[in-house]
Amino acid sequence: MVESQFPQPASESLPTMYDLPSEYPEEPGLPDEFHDFQPQLLRETCQIPSEVVGDHFIGTDLNIYYDTRHPRWHKRPDWFLVLGVSSARQQDDLRWSYVIWQEGVSPFLVIELLSPGTEAEDLGQTLREVNQPPTKWQVYEQILRVPYYGLFDRYTNTFRLFQLQGVRYQELQISDQRTWFEELSLGLGVWQGSYQGATGSWLRWYQADGSWVTTPQEQAEQERQRADRLAAQLRALGIEPDQ
Repeated sequence: MVESQFPQPASESLPTMYDLPSEYPEEPGLPDEFHDFQPQLLRETCQIPSEVVGDHFIGTDLNIYYDTRHPRWHKRPDWFLVLGVSSARQQDDLRWSYVIWQEGVSPFLVIELLSPGTEAEDLGQTLREVNQPPTKWQVYEQILRVPYYGLFDRYTNTFRLFQLQGVRYQELQISDQRTWFEELSLGLGVWQGSYQGATGSWLRWYQADGSWVTTPQEQAEQERQRADRLAAQLRALGIEPDQ
């Protein structure tokens, strides 16, 4: 595990991910079907070449605890990617939460899916209230200093990306609803198609040649079609494939 870049109070024993809850039922923005399917598609297509980035972790609707002085304060991104931190190798090691003082590494990219209940905070349009935790935007920008913060609006099919430049997020100009990440050798953009039987606009990863990274289900379908074509060619030659 990498050495933590976040200071820890010497006089206090901080909680670990096992001590902190994984969700708070009273929070707004509870997952609906889209908030279930879209992160799945992002996870399935985020196939980073191993020679580019080694260990990495993908979190979906997982609490991030970020303040050692207030260990219960947290944010729960719809999707996030951390570089330099490995995923669990055993089921018992699957994370309950992502605890910054335990992991020592902030996310590289956070994606929020806009919904009516959380849109204002996701866009940084809410102000911090007195004696309350900082807003989501403040945590990503000023505390965790997440290099990239993306927002996808399913209602307008709009993808927006902000990059941390200095101490503030600056919105990047995205051409054709696609943007390339040199650090990952992958691009992220809006794709029109059917996923989990639902046709529409989805956020997914693409490769250097511009083609969309295929999901395991798409790969299996391509193999089936290839096998069917081969079988048809063999039958045309008078050969039964099973023989």
